[in-house]
Amino acid sequence: MKQHVDAAAEAMRGLFPPTPLQLNEHLSARYGARIYLKREDLSPVRSYKIRGAFNFFRKVLAGGEAGRSFVCASAGNHAQGFAFVCRHFGVPGVVFMPVTTPQQKIDKTRIFGGDFVTIRLVGDFFDQCYAAAQAHAAATGAIMVPPFDHADIIEGQATVAAEILWQLDDAGLPDLVVLPVGGGGLSAGVTGYFGNRLAPDAFLFCEPEGAPSLRRSLEAGAVVTLDQVDNFVDGAAVGRIGDLNFAALRRFRPDQVMLLAENAICVTIAEMLNVEGVVLEPAGALSLTALEALGRPALEGRTVVAVVSGGNFDFERLPDVKERAMRHAGLKKYFILRLAQRPGALRDFLNLLGPDDDIARFEYLKKSARNFGSILIGIETKAPENFAALKVAFDGAGLRYQDITENDILASLII
Repeated sequence: MKQHVDAAAEAMRGLFPPTPLQLNEHLSARYGARIYLKREDLSPVRSYKIRGAFNFFRKVLAGGEAGRSFVCASAGNHAQGFAFVCRHFGVPGVVFMPVTTPQQKIDKTRIFGGDFVTIRLVGDFFDQCYAAAQAHAAATGAIMVPPFDHADIIEGQATVAAEILWQLDDAGLPDLVVLPVGGGGLSAGVTGYFGNRLAPDAFLFCEPEGAPSLRRSLEAGAVVTLDQVDNFVDGAAVGRIGDLNFAALRRFRPDQVMLLAENAICVTIAEMLNVEGVVLEPAGALSLTALEALGRPALEGRTVVAVVSGGNFDFERLPDVKERAMRHAGLKKYFILRLAQRPGALRDFLNLLGPDDDIARFEYLKKSARNFGSILIGIETKAPENFAALKVAFDGAGLRYQDITENDILASLII
């Protein structure tokens, strides 16, 4: 595998230089370790997906398929990598996207592809979009470019590992490599390239809690299709890991796959933006969120490479990210209160708040009650322990309340 990946990496230099491998001083100091970030968010399309797409096209065109058109289905990073490579090779391509795709992603794909790419919006869900792309390929003879489940795609993603080894140089081999997982192409490629250079325990895989396709497949010993997927971490929200990718990863243990809460990922996005000025998409923050979950005792003194897989973040999502981050950090909670309908009742309630507590939302939910009214209230504070004191004050005042912060169903309907 190494020889083919090295050839792919060399050919790739005609498209873009190696992405940086940066020693991050902020994270290294926090964990007492040498934390290197492989910055795939700094590729031309702000994700590693350009690698697999380039290698796939390179192999097809070298095999005498010049004159053929290409097609893919994607609402995100794969579409952008596909479009960029179409323009690079000067070949026509069609990108099928769901109608619900954000305009920002459509526009970026169009910019990267230029006159060589046509975008077609089909269906409300990815499955409908993918079926339309397959039908197009069958009807026109266009070559379908898969997002992750193909040997040439895996080989292209493996160039990440080739660059890491070259860039570490005098630092030697890493003690731990942290990899985000969606369809598994990146993980299959990187672990395959490292081969016997690193022990299996030197790899940690990260999935969002809402899309644990690798973890569940390793637990079952076979590829599992998830019944449902939380799409918040859209770059890794895959309901079924690739068959070839699982075959490459099945040697790892299920406990080497860390499942990370979507709200915890938001804490990482907000911190990296505020502290480091680094813009990460949710999937791009997975590996850094895993470092926080591991903590200093597990990382101290070690050399760690965390792959930052992408930075295609739509800033319209920032309010939602901030909201989720504060809730996960215990700095914001939502309550439903039963407040007496009498003069001074609201003033009495406000007097229960501490000096660092701030009302972020206040809304009457029921205005027809004669004696009591139901109120939705959101409270922000500066330290999580302030809520324990606040609840003591609520109880001492005989206030009837319900904390709905972690009630996903209720919170999604009201908040």
